[in-house]
Amino acid sequence: MKFHQITGVILITLCMFSFSAIAQEQLSGLEIIQNVYNRPAPQDQEGTLTMTLINSRGDERIRKIKQYIKDYGSEEKKIMFFLSPADVRDTSFMNWSYDEADRDDDQWIYLPALKRVKRISSDSKSDYFMGSDFTYDDLGDRHPSEDTHKLLREETFDGENCYVVESVPKEEDYMYSRTVTWIIKDKWIGMKKEFYDEDSEHLKTLSVEKFEEMKDYWIITNSKMHNVQKDHTTDMLLENLTLDAGMSDNSFTERMMKRGIR
Repeated sequence: MKFHQITGVILITLCMFSFSAIAQEQLSGLEIIQNVYNRPAPQDQEGTLTMTLINSRGDERIRKIKQYIKDYGSEEKKIMFFLSPADVRDTSFMNWSYDEADRDDDQWIYLPALKRVKRISSDSKSDYFMGSDFTYDDLGDRHPSEDTHKLLREETFDGENCYVVESVPKEEDYMYSRTVTWIIKDKWIGMKKEFYDEDSEHLKTLSVEKFEEMKDYWIITNSKMHNVQKDHTTDMLLENLTLDAGMSDNSFTERMMKRGIR
């Protein structure tokens, strides 16, 4: 065999080995979503949310919210208190998410006009939260095993190298037929997420406008949900953050929802 032929065989073998190694190292859609789900987060955090609702005419309604979150490992608890304007002041919302695929989030809302805490039923999870473009279900944590995930491609989005993953719910009557998410490779942040309705029509898009590194955590501080069918947008700005301050467990109770911030 001639030298060039031998060299060619070696090169082909090396290329085959390289392609095989790359194929083995490539993450699956499920592994990518699991990395997003398991991204390191503070044990607890406190901050102020500014929710801006913008309709098709450009009119704005601004709501101020105080938010508290605590991660217990196997579950995460979140409570939100509306501070202004007057028509929603003292309304509160609480969400408990569990690290179990077969256990739905527990959610409650306190309406001061009724002076009682109402539990959000599973049938109401598709309702929109306080006039925003986020459903109650969007406010919780969706476990990766609830969907079938497929890596569609890799591409650069907004200057970041991203995986593009399609997620299809295993539950037949779920409110979204599928979602497509652009995920930053080295930070495991979903930069953009498209939601498709039950008829597979594009319904809305969640975009991360800003994220920051704080105490070795990547924290999303500004995001927008745009309902393309209604041409309505909800802007969420998170400010005045305090991380890992040792938050009390008593912060996440129905009693606290009624009591509010003093």
